[in-house]
Amino acid sequence: MTEHAERISPSEVAAWLRRHPDFLATYPDLALTLAPPRQEGSATSLASYQLDVLRDKNRELNRRLHELFATAQENERLAVRTHQLALTLMRQRSAADTVRAMVACLGEDFQGDQVSVVLYHPVPGLGNEPWLQVIAAGAAELAPFTQFMSDGEPLCGRLHSDKQQRLFGESHTQIQSSALMAIPERGLLAVGSRDANRFFPGMGTLFLHLMAQSLAAALARYDGE
Repeated sequence: MTEHAERISPSEVAAWLRRHPDFLATYPDLALTLAPPRQEGSATSLASYQLDVLRDKNRELNRRLHELFATAQENERLAVRTHQLALTLMRQRSAADTVRAMVACLGEDFQGDQVSVVLYHPVPGLGNEPWLQVIAAGAAELAPFTQFMSDGEPLCGRLHSDKQQRLFGESHTQIQSSALMAIPERGLLAVGSRDANRFFPGMGTLFLHLMAQSLAAALARYDGE
């Protein structure tokens, strides 16, 4: 039995105790012999140590709960803004006004410092807007976006310099983070910020995807005009 006991590892003992949480109730005298962790210069009873552990877990759970609540609030705000954007786009009376409304919304409601729109085909009523470029889908200028257009998923963060310069022109060095969206079968849409933390890799892109789809659907009403 002694040899077998020597082969039992501390992790096995810990696992067994987790499966038998009432062990100390059956053998209360062992609670007096256990040596819980001590802070320097003070003695700690098992009961107080357990209480400290529970308090730490409670603080961590509260912190995570606050984070989830803050995320839920932000998602609710984004959902409302995305819905309002869709309604605004559908109220426009021309394709040109629809694109202008999208640009205005991204700059105002979504805190964009600079917006860039790349369309594969001209839109009547749009021409000299500083945020607009009309470039055919297969043009060499769009080569840096080939993989992005193939994936179709929004990108967030600091874009590669060739993409950033194509989208934002001379002021591309001022843009520290961007959100890039594909407008299905129509082009590209980007919003840039001088804040490096405004758009970052790993952030949720669902609402960006929905906004791009809303713009594509709103523009489809004017096809053939």
